Amino acid sequence: MIETETLTLATEQGRDLNAYLARPKRGKGPGVVVLHDMFGLNEPIRGIADRCAARGFAALVPNLFWRAAHPAAIPYDDDRHAQAWDRLKALDLDVAARDIRLAVDWLRGQDFVNGKIATVGFCGGGRLAFLAAARSGVDAAAALYGLGISQHLGELGRIGCPLQLHYGLSDQHVSKAEIDAVAADVRGHPGTEVFLYPQAGHSFANPMRPTYDATATAQAWSRIDAMLDKLR
Repeated sequence: MIETETLTLATEQGRDLNAYLARPKRGKGPGVVVLHDMFGLNEPIRGIADRCAARGFAALVPNLFWRAAHPAAIPYDDDRHAQAWDRLKALDLDVAARDIRLAVDWLRGQDFVNGKIATVGFCGGGRLAFLAAARSGVDAAAALYGLGISQHLGELGRIGCPLQLHYGLSDQHVSKAEIDAVAADVRGHPGTEVFLYPQAGHSFANPMRPTYDATATAQAWSRIDAMLDKLR
């Protein structure tokens, strides 16, 4: 059994950094900060948090777009994609990374968490999961179809926790050149693994998207679950 709530982590200029928390009703275990994609804090992302909670983890999803002109979730409708992309491109990554550090520290301090925290991110959130591994002192991180991670490889040396990078080789938004650059640079870095899914496209782990790939999703989560279980 799990319990959920929406809470406020910070307030700035009349805006609230709202977050969704899902956790087991009893017990104490690791925490997971879930980092959403460009569509925002929506039901599929809440579903990821609920899944983590059902496995015994306290999962927190901060709304990374809380400062944006449109902070709410954006529907998947095709005519809204440009709005979602524009919002993601306008996101200040350094500021967002600080927000994630705040979320990590908040979750680590709760009495239902054992002090161990992981981040799991998707798309733009995957990029931020990489940055969280470098900047937020997390104990593990996973990025699924992360955009633009090659631009931050200079921070690889700051990462001392297990890191998983999951890519579909049929991704229409993450090029093969990007994937190859990341894979080549992280090769040999302790605790870092790159997993490739030949038939999977972008958003392959989101059952609400047309590119959903159940097989790739199951494989990815089995690997992420194994990493997270080591934090118990």
